[in-house]
Amino acid sequence: MSDLYVAAGGGGDPLGTLIAARTVTVAPDPPLIATYAWERPEISDTPGPLGERHFTGLARSVGGAPAFTPGTRARRPAGSTLPRLAADLPARLLLLDPARGLSALAGRIGAMAEAAGGRIRIVDIGGDILTHGDEPGLCSPFGDALTLAACHLTGIPTTVHVAGPGLDGEIDERTLLARMPGCHALTPGPAAASAAARALAWHPSEASALWAAAVHGARGTVRAVNHTAELTGVSAKLYHLPLDEAVAHNPVARALLAERPGTLEEAADLSHRLTGIHGLAPEDARTPRQDPPAGGTALLDRAVAVKALREAAAGAEHVTFRYAARALGLAWTDIPALRELLGGDTPLLRLT
Repeated sequence: MSDLYVAAGGGGDPLGTLIAARTVTVAPDPPLIATYAWERPEISDTPGPLGERHFTGLARSVGGAPAFTPGTRARRPAGSTLPRLAADLPARLLLLDPARGLSALAGRIGAMAEAAGGRIRIVDIGGDILTHGDEPGLCSPFGDALTLAACHLTGIPTTVHVAGPGLDGEIDERTLLARMPGCHALTPGPAAASAAARALAWHPSEASALWAAAVHGARGTVRAVNHTAELTGVSAKLYHLPLDEAVAHNPVARALLAERPGTLEEAADLSHRLTGIHGLAPEDARTPRQDPPAGGTALLDRAVAVKALREAAAGAEHVTFRYAARALGLAWTDIPALRELLGGDTPLLRLT
């Protein structure tokens, strides 16, 4: 028997979800992690979540679910980090394809969970899954709301886990803690965070990197691409609450359950009506695609690069490697070479 973990928002959430799985349950088998293939514009030219038709080489796993393998490939112009994550994360990654609407998504998640023989555990890194829809920093509420609604429709016992409150820069830590009064919190051990280390060495995820760094003991101000985060003792924790409580906070999830839109586009329109954010391309304006510059890191001098990052970070004690790459005019694919240049073997680059 195994729990089904659902990475609520896609992107880099499978990395943090693995850390959560290693914290919540102790099992000899790799955890089952279901995730959207919802990538940033700098990774994929295809907006919105990618579906089965966007990939070749998917395998079949529990409940007939499509699963990523190291041999899976995205069909151009789509791009995805999930095939490489399938090689570098000690987990089985299953694809959530919401293209056929809410009910079909719920059916797929239910089949996965029933075949696994356990319960559902939703993991959200940062906590925007508890949005009220009007927070000033909110930028990507749709995927989380879709996950909540779909899991609710399965009727299978579900727990919602919030990792590193506030680390995604969408809802601040204090607000999130007020929305989880009395919720039990776990603190992952370094071994749990280290399970994702191989993938964090190259993946551009920032929220999962911030959480892993906090688990390893990092504290202080961190400059990320679109926000500045403050790592505190709370940042390292993993909170959990019942599914119904999470749905009660989330107006988009409640509306999805009430209206049952038949297509993904209708569901995204509903999200737009309630929050002003259209769910199928929420981050285009914040993080436009960046073409790799000629030369990569080959022309960089370490001392000059560190000086430039300190100036750009304006007093922050750390920067994410995604931020460092962008500040130095590099692409996210240059992160491994940048780590080698700057000597970074932790999730964040320390500047002070």
